Amino acid sequence: MMVRMRGGEISERRREGVLSDVLDLHTYRAALYIFLALPMGAFTLGLIGGGVVSGLITLAVLVGAAFLLGALWLVGGLGDVQRALAGILGVTYAPVLMPPVYRGTLAWLRGTLSDPMTYRTLLFHVMQLPLAAVCWVVLAALLGVSLMGLLAPVWALYPNTFPVVWGEQTLLPGPLAVVGLMALGVGGLLISAGVLNLMGRMWTRLAVALLSRDPGYEAARREVVALRRAAGRVALGDDLEATLADLTEQARAASTALAVALVAPDGTLRALSGPLGLGLSGPLDRMPSQGEADVRLIGNGEALATLPITLPASAEALEGGTLRAVYPAGIRPGADELAFLLSIADHAGTAQHAAQLIERAGARAGEQERARLARELHDSVAQALYGISLGAKTARATLDRDPERTRASLDYTIRLADGGVSEMKALLFSLRPDALEEGGLVAALAQHAHALEARHGLTVHARLDHEPSLTPDAQAAAYRVAQEALHNIVKHARAQNVWLDVTQDSSTVIVSIRDDGRGFDPTAAGRGTLGQRSMRERAAGAGGTLEVTSAVGEGSLVILRLPVAPPSLSKPAEVRA
Repeated sequence: MMVRMRGGEISERRREGVLSDVLDLHTYRAALYIFLALPMGAFTLGLIGGGVVSGLITLAVLVGAAFLLGALWLVGGLGDVQRALAGILGVTYAPVLMPPVYRGTLAWLRGTLSDPMTYRTLLFHVMQLPLAAVCWVVLAALLGVSLMGLLAPVWALYPNTFPVVWGEQTLLPGPLAVVGLMALGVGGLLISAGVLNLMGRMWTRLAVALLSRDPGYEAARREVVALRRAAGRVALGDDLEATLADLTEQARAASTALAVALVAPDGTLRALSGPLGLGLSGPLDRMPSQGEADVRLIGNGEALATLPITLPASAEALEGGTLRAVYPAGIRPGADELAFLLSIADHAGTAQHAAQLIERAGARAGEQERARLARELHDSVAQALYGISLGAKTARATLDRDPERTRASLDYTIRLADGGVSEMKALLFSLRPDALEEGGLVAALAQHAHALEARHGLTVHARLDHEPSLTPDAQAAAYRVAQEALHNIVKHARAQNVWLDVTQDSSTVIVSIRDDGRGFDPTAAGRGTLGQRSMRERAAGAGGTLEVTSAVGEGSLVILRLPVAPPSLSKPAEVRA
């Protein structure tokens, strides 16, 4: 991976000039932190040092052990206070995913002493007081010089009140000296602001380096957890926008970024985790190359990392946008973190590609369903309408001269019309599986049986007395299995009669389909193998079993057994013939 650091702008120029440090909010936050760092350092060092000294003095009487343990506990406890204080500088620390749990004092002592975090926190406590004292001295000197320069007009107006003696002479400032001293005071203030800003960045880096709980192992573990969750979310693929939002949440939770955003190629914000900051939306002047992270400085000393979201060559568009992460002032993402963010960007590209494939598959399935419907309408309803038309014409032609033939033609036409209606209802049931919930399994099978009789000349002996108690999933599975079995009879059995029964006892619903066709050898691989596998999968998916028995020349028998639904889940439907 290539990582580039450079100054630059995204959508506005960073403030530059002599007043930049004075106008920078980070300068005043640094001043507040340095103001609190000295008393905090004295308090921390005094408390821990007092505990250690007291423990060493009283160690002989065993009380000292408690003081030493208390001082060791204070190292970590006051470390949490220091982390909260570092929030003034804009430093945030990721929470520990799985904090250690100790059972007993010895286990806690062993774990604390073996943790490198203990010694880094102690080092920060030790360094804070002298470093804060140096900052106070430097700032006091600069502010003192600035104050003296700004008070030059008062010195000129009241020389006796503020006498300045050089040897035996009393110095009196002239107009040019007053102007020069005031310029010195203003310059001292500007320098003080710059020094404050510099000190703030120094304290920020020190707090990040010594107080971060997870410089290595914890960060890696957090990233692994985030990537695993992201992969699971992408694999679920239920909602693209929800998936992208979850990816940004995982990226921000496992990184040190203030905010993470997924942006479309045209600069439109698609998902955001954290506050909307500079550079997280809008077009870019340069799109990062594949596998490259572009890290640049933006306003207020913050850093913006931009990573490309690439899609496979088979996708409709190769550019999937960018992943952008904003970091607080003084924080720069490392190579490992950028590699993690690039992995999140790859997951986002995979999610977008999967959404494209699902959309294509949906369109293709719609085309196939329309083609199937056209074939069904041509083979069934269109043929029935043609027969009805032909029968009506025959009846009209023979109405006056052959009443018996006219009556036969009308009977034929009525049968065709009934068959066409049944066939149309069967098509509607197949197109709308929710029609099962409206009409029930018995009504759906009855309509399908009528369609078979009208279309294929089969005699269907249906015993469909009562609607069975099945869950919606089991009801759909029963209908699809029966539909497939009847289709196989029409296609392969050359049968004349079909027996279709639906019965129920106390715990089981049984759907049986038997025919008097030519049968087959169940042990031999034939054309029905794939259909039987689909039927068995549907039965197993609904918690049931499927049994197929047949012999050459003796017909076939398909028995589907499904569990009765609990009373709270079953809703007997009204049977509509």
